[in-house]
Amino acid sequence: MASEDRKVRVRFAPSPTGYLHIGGLRTALYNFLFARKHQGTFVLRIEDTDRTRFVPDAEEDILESLRWTRLQHDEGPDVGGPYGPYRQSERKELYQRYAQQLVEAGHAYYAFDTKEELEEMKERLRKSGNPSPKYDAITRMSMKNSLTLPEEEVRRRLEAGEPYVIRLKVPRHETIRFYDLIRGWVSFESSELDDQVLLKADGMPTYHLANVVDDHHMEISHVIRGEEWLSSTPKHVLLYRFLGWEPPAWAHLPLILSPTGGKLSKRSADRLGIPVLVRQYREAGYEPEALINYLALLGWNPGTEQEIFSLEELIEAFSLERVRPSAVQFDLNKLKWFNQQWLRRLPLDELVRRARPYLEQAGIQTDEAYLRRVLELMRERLTFLHELTTFARFFFEDPEEYDPKTVKKRWKSTSAELILAYVERLEALDEPFTAEVAERVLRELAAEKGVKPAEIIHPVRLALSGIGLGPSLFEMMEVLGKETCIRRLRRAAEVLGKQVTVSSTERHE
Repeated sequence: MASEDRKVRVRFAPSPTGYLHIGGLRTALYNFLFARKHQGTFVLRIEDTDRTRFVPDAEEDILESLRWTRLQHDEGPDVGGPYGPYRQSERKELYQRYAQQLVEAGHAYYAFDTKEELEEMKERLRKSGNPSPKYDAITRMSMKNSLTLPEEEVRRRLEAGEPYVIRLKVPRHETIRFYDLIRGWVSFESSELDDQVLLKADGMPTYHLANVVDDHHMEISHVIRGEEWLSSTPKHVLLYRFLGWEPPAWAHLPLILSPTGGKLSKRSADRLGIPVLVRQYREAGYEPEALINYLALLGWNPGTEQEIFSLEELIEAFSLERVRPSAVQFDLNKLKWFNQQWLRRLPLDELVRRARPYLEQAGIQTDEAYLRRVLELMRERLTFLHELTTFARFFFEDPEEYDPKTVKKRWKSTSAELILAYVERLEALDEPFTAEVAERVLRELAAEKGVKPAEIIHPVRLALSGIGLGPSLFEMMEVLGKETCIRRLRRAAEVLGKQVTVSSTERHE
């Protein structure tokens, strides 16, 4: 729960080592909702201290993903703010100062061990039966650091510019407890922790030091992050204590699992054909409202039966108390359902605006009035707007081919004759061409010919669209217009009529 005497300030702090993951977007969303719910501040901080894995355009991908989903931050590298800079690479001196302060206070130490010496230590411990060796309160005393070396030698190594790291001096026997707003009281034994590197040999901080220093200096009140950081929190608790600072409130969000179990990693997602990056969802045609709506419910329960939430409704309903700690499975079919619901809910003008780029990319030209009519008819049947250019393409272009399965099932030896008779009646109309008129004329023709209306309806649909499924036939005909319907009906009667004739001749032979 938000502290009454501390203004809510939360941060989303991604690392630009890759494009924004769907789990990262959920973390950003929960931080955003919490900030807006409590009239607080939502900060974007770029944690770019890992220069070896840095991806040049990852920061722009993060910014673009937040813009697309309307999760607008109040402070950040692109908008500035009173607590900047908001890239950790630009705050290097600050971390070095506090690393030195920790060393001087006896809470951290210089370590000069080489990679070879570290590996030798681990291998020695593995051989002695320790399956997960680490640099800790026990092993530190056999290593090359400022706790084991004479003070003069430490000074000499530092003055000579010998490479070193600064490590946290974790107490040997201590139970570290902290309260998590989602999980309640959590405790770790200090014996389970390693002497975490705080400052690397290149002078850059690790996540742990930079994270704590920045959260303090940016006056972050609540740290809302993924469960994978839960095991790091006791180290952060120690750092806050050693630096004499008040820690924030912590809340660790549940893991997102793949549909088959296990964490939703890029590897598992690729294997299952599930997009894992936010940009992949955008490219696949998901609406941002649907993605945000689904992610909000992926770990949070509103306490009601309501499923469809706008961003404003989510802000009003959200609370950390209703975020459950247990892991949640990702369900792509459920997300597709949300996309369908949002296509039905969005204003028609907005659907037209969003549909236009898909049509242009597919080389389809059409005017706005006609596109509005198509969308009014099709929005209940679409899962994605780009489907206008695939199975609904017949609204914009005459079908060049006819689905073979539908032809075999629906096109009979009498179909061409019935369709041409229908064409003659449509051509003779002297009243506006509406769905009601098109239906009345067809049913009258069926009655006169002594056939079921379906014997004309199915071939007509095939002739107009090239497929056997779609919206209401007669509403479709009204949108297509009288001239287009007549042209397509005549062509189908000619093309499919010949096929039936040839097929019949072959059977007789």
